[in-house]
Amino acid sequence: MTPGILFVSLLFMGIGFLVQMRLKSKFQEYGKVPLQSRLTGREVAEKMLRESGIYDVQVVSVDGFLSDHYNPLKKTVNLSPEVFNGNSIAAAAVAAHECGHAVQHSTGYQWLMMRSRMVPLVQVSTTLSQWILAIGVGMLGFGGGNPTILLIGILFFAATTVFSLITLPVEFDASNRALAWLDHAKITNTNEHPGARDALKWAAATYVVAALASVVTLVQYILIYLNRRD
Repeated sequence: MTPGILFVSLLFMGIGFLVQMRLKSKFQEYGKVPLQSRLTGREVAEKMLRESGIYDVQVVSVDGFLSDHYNPLKKTVNLSPEVFNGNSIAAAAVAAHECGHAVQHSTGYQWLMMRSRMVPLVQVSTTLSQWILAIGVGMLGFGGGNPTILLIGILFFAATTVFSLITLPVEFDASNRALAWLDHAKITNTNEHPGARDALKWAAATYVVAALASVVTLVQYILIYLNRRD
């Protein structure tokens, strides 16, 4: 790994850590504010699914803090214990967000469909890209390497970068669907809604940082390839 790429990696790692800490603090903050409706995350999720006409998705509890996610293969909305059992602003926001992904799936939201189709490729490229890039940069650093190896690594890494960029509209749209429904269904009142929006904003920020880090790193590898090739 070159000094420039190492610096960028450490920089975004630090930014990502700060954003994660901010997200956790926001979740803990809004996790202490109970909804006036007293609905738990499970009840919020089940209500949103029903009102969206989705009856083949189950809401289940999974271990882990902020481990919430939607599984399109098993058709389950997986909620962490704090969200599943909690009746707070944070629990409602996260539960509705994950149901937003279920709604995307049921309606064939194009960005989610594109992201799902890329999963097998990204699983392979994530495993191989760093090794190939390391070999490519190392070989070229001695002046006699084949730039084709680095180019192959760049193409693999580019797939993960595209995946991280496609993830952004998927996450933003899920949050927008969640906030609109929470307001329409009167799950959050005028005092609670800003907190739900703030919590989801910081959750989205984690994906933005990851996407930016991937783009900047990809550009650096491309510049290395162009300079060494010349």
